[in-house]
Amino acid sequence: MTRFIPAPLRGVIAAVLLAVNTVFWCALLYIPALLKLIIPWKPWRVFCTQIMIVISECWVACNNIWIGLTPDRQWIIKGAADLERRSWYLVISNHQSWVDIFAMQKVFNRRAPFLKFFLKQQLLWVPVIGLAWWGLDFPFMKRHAAAYLARHPEARGQDRETTRKACEKFRFSPVSVMNFVEGTRFTPAKHTAQKSPYRHLLRPKAGGTAFVLDAMGEMIDTLVNITIVYPDGPPTLWQFLCGRVQHLHMELDTRPIPESVLGPVGEQESAHRNEVKAWLNGLWEEKDARIEEIFRARREGALPVAGQDRDRP
Repeated sequence: MTRFIPAPLRGVIAAVLLAVNTVFWCALLYIPALLKLIIPWKPWRVFCTQIMIVISECWVACNNIWIGLTPDRQWIIKGAADLERRSWYLVISNHQSWVDIFAMQKVFNRRAPFLKFFLKQQLLWVPVIGLAWWGLDFPFMKRHAAAYLARHPEARGQDRETTRKACEKFRFSPVSVMNFVEGTRFTPAKHTAQKSPYRHLLRPKAGGTAFVLDAMGEMIDTLVNITIVYPDGPPTLWQFLCGRVQHLHMELDTRPIPESVLGPVGEQESAHRNEVKAWLNGLWEEKDARIEEIFRARREGALPVAGQDRDRP
């Protein structure tokens, strides 16, 4: 039905729906968030967080309605059936577009614990959603740059401690901790500047993942490694709103995390980071080869379908 609506008009309608949906559910989130702020009793705060997660899942579900109206949408999703609601996950992914977040939320919603991202501390003050992020226990990080640590060696180790305190809140209910380990979206220019050894990926960065594994090693032992491919090329957010992202291929590989990269690491931070770096490099070699297979199948007109979980329009 929506295929008869001009794409720019679809984009405007989708943008309005996204804005209204976000403001409506954020307004509801403020109630338990403020109650959580006013009453600093741990069981009460855990209860308020659970209420906020239910509200946030409703926000994602409403977004999924207008996403589902994309004409001729053929999203191939593999591995989503392996997700469980009562598990603690470390989720990593390659990063192609802002659309990645909407696609992952669509797949994870009510199939797995709500996705939570590590955010810069400055984002706490973002209008409307800053308080919502705080209430949902998104970890806000104040990372020190290498130059700052060189001038203030006494601050060394504070990043790790800050991460550990932020992750303490995750002990009380299952969580999916999301990390784009490349640190930024893929572009050919960034790929060239990095001299990346991969054909379709940027170099993975071990720092953030090492912090999470150090802080949550006792809680989290399962990895969800997501591979996202847009066969028609990475889309912009506006193209997504206009309903022009018809083809997406997403694979979720759920596997145990090796004990060698789990924390806590104590004073062996450098050795632990090297272990994590080697582990991520191995995963990225597999991911790069898989992406090449998907593109080859696309060129030959034979995208794999066996055993797939297809997200039907």
